[in-house]
Amino acid sequence: MTNNAFVDKQGQILIEDPPLARMLFQSTRLAWLWLIIRVYLGYGWLASGWGKITNPAWATGQPLRGFWQNAVSIPEGGRPPIAFDWYRGFIQFMLDNGWYEWFADLIMYGEVLVGISLILGAFTGIVAFFGSFMNWNFIMAGAASTNGLMLTLSILIILAWKVAGWYGLDRWLLPILGTPWSRRTEKEGMLQGLPETGGN
Repeated sequence: MTNNAFVDKQGQILIEDPPLARMLFQSTRLAWLWLIIRVYLGYGWLASGWGKITNPAWATGQPLRGFWQNAVSIPEGGRPPIAFDWYRGFIQFMLDNGWYEWFADLIMYGEVLVGISLILGAFTGIVAFFGSFMNWNFIMAGAASTNGLMLTLSILIILAWKVAGWYGLDRWLLPILGTPWSRRTEKEGMLQGLPETGGN
């Protein structure tokens, strides 16, 4: 057992996070950094979704239909936009069943909700997960654009879910849901098999 390992009351070995990980993902010391990342990412989602909502053509589903048709096309002698056959089959299935008519609404309102929630810092980790899932699907369908960067930032916010919304509504929402941010005493820390690190 290393010096950074602890055994709790159930006999489970708990390995302490390195200082950098604690500072980034557990301490509120860098919550201001997550605020910047959160607002940047949220604005990107909000602008994208609002652009779709204010575009009458998007509500018809035709732009999404065109995107899907391009994604499943296989050019002669070229590489298809979708690299995985199973995903191409999934998009083709949605095309054949006309899902683009209601899926367009799901995308545009989903983007707006993700953007607003990230900016406000409400349920940050959960919202970042749904945002990353959309980014992943866009990438799988062959749309690179800013999706790679947004996916990376979303994953980081998911890892920092405890502190990413400290300067936001999560500061009050998460404790209500049973995720307290109160400092533990040394005795409580030892009972749980965790060292008392002090600070935030």
